[in-house]
Amino acid sequence: MDIHQRFCHEVFDSSGQIVEFSLDYPDNFNFAYDVLDRLADMSPSSRALCWCNGRGQEEELTFGELALASRRCANALRAFGVGKGDHVLVILRRNLPYWYVASALERLGAVMVPSTHMLTREDIGYRLEHAKIRFAIASSEGATLEVLSGFPCLERIFTFGRCHEAVVNLTEVMTQMPDTFARVETSAQEPMLIFFTSGTTGHPKGVIHNHLYSLAHIPTAKYWQKVRDGGLHLTIAETGWGKASWGKMYGQWLCGSAVMIYDFEHFSPASILEIISRYRVTSFCAPPTIYRYLTRCRCKDYDLSCLEHLSTAGEAMSCEVHRKIEDMLALPILEGFGQTESVLMLANFDCAHPGSLGRPSPLFDVRIRLPDGHFAEGDEEGEIVVVPHGKQHGIFSGYCNQPELYDKVWEDGVYHTGDIAWRDQDGLFWYVGRKDDLIKTRGFRVGPFEVETVLERHPAVLECAVIGEMDATRGQIVVAFVQLENTYSPSESLALSIRTFCNAKLAAYKHVSKVEFVKSLPKTISGKVKRGQLRKKV
Repeated sequence: MDIHQRFCHEVFDSSGQIVEFSLDYPDNFNFAYDVLDRLADMSPSSRALCWCNGRGQEEELTFGELALASRRCANALRAFGVGKGDHVLVILRRNLPYWYVASALERLGAVMVPSTHMLTREDIGYRLEHAKIRFAIASSEGATLEVLSGFPCLERIFTFGRCHEAVVNLTEVMTQMPDTFARVETSAQEPMLIFFTSGTTGHPKGVIHNHLYSLAHIPTAKYWQKVRDGGLHLTIAETGWGKASWGKMYGQWLCGSAVMIYDFEHFSPASILEIISRYRVTSFCAPPTIYRYLTRCRCKDYDLSCLEHLSTAGEAMSCEVHRKIEDMLALPILEGFGQTESVLMLANFDCAHPGSLGRPSPLFDVRIRLPDGHFAEGDEEGEIVVVPHGKQHGIFSGYCNQPELYDKVWEDGVYHTGDIAWRDQDGLFWYVGRKDDLIKTRGFRVGPFEVETVLERHPAVLECAVIGEMDATRGQIVVAFVQLENTYSPSESLALSIRTFCNAKLAAYKHVSKVEFVKSLPKTISGKVKRGQLRKKV
């Protein structure tokens, strides 16, 4: 069932480490036809996904059943005018239909624009206009359908289940559709997806990925998440975000693993552990925030012997959380790094180095670029960049209607990530922070993450974010915004305690000068801290 070898060339050294990787694909590659349908032909009764929700409902789909639903869905959408090149907004939460809608749009040659149900009316309107969207497919849960119905630019709105007359119920229409679907010819280089960035500064950007994006996730799944043939992988991500494509379909199916989908309304760390135990999940990936919540659970109350591998990405993870999880689960967490604009770029592939982003994916030549344009030779801090080689796959093909921004990130012939790091003598990359978030104090540069990592070790600190505040003598001072654990209350003495605790463990130029308590940190809908908003508070 592991069919990724059909599409890539791999070379390993004597110790089993991957040293060379390249993609091999037909010019008309399309995931729905060339992967999903092939899996359905090879092993129609093999499990593709296992779905459950918080209300006790559950369902399992084989590759044969999933491919059939995908073809019927494609026929239904085409019957209502959806065709090649159309941009289709998809807001399906973690609802089961997402998995055959995605492949149905691939069959049609349409471009899926996944989005979260947490978007406001203004957010949706921006996306519809910016990406020239004509159709929308949304969950019947919540108010999304009602909001979408207020946009006359949408020619059709589709859902699954009960709806009003202006919305097409695909559940009913699909039952009337034929089981076959003739291949629509698409180019591997044509757009397949548009993700919108979370927009920590300015408006979100529409990130365009072509059909090869799916294949470029083979290293993500195989070398980092360690999914295996016959396994069951769970990534905690809503389908409106790029992380869902990292861990809920492409690389996992290419490597023979089924995917676990937990369709929850409200997050509960205990319920995640229950799902892992009940369904025997073998590999698990989640952002550091989720692991932080898991450290408060009694893991010994659950049978987690099925777990073979843990991974994390999305933000930097503190060494303290890493240590606690390893003590609880007897498994290290392997960190990875990538962007909405890319697949996995850096990762701890075989050995955990807490706090480190790891080494480059075999897909990329990743380096540290200094401000003067030279590449770092030693442990100097600089921007993480990708130097293209041959056919460079896995990096986006453009920003929607913003070619000037695309040219900027490829300035001087390298891809600029905007993230600052340094590389040690063993070749490991260590994260410092976003380029725009660096604090310049007393002639030194301080990365927020290195201060936040220490702050999080104080027992009163639930979450924190560090920024720079302008200062007449030092350029900037370090200011920490702290959200407290429930059992603590803000006070001057607690602020002093946190500062004293933190500064005793930091070099003098990194010392925290002020602690500001907040009820919660301002975040984007994808969970990233809005540091720009915090800067307005000082």
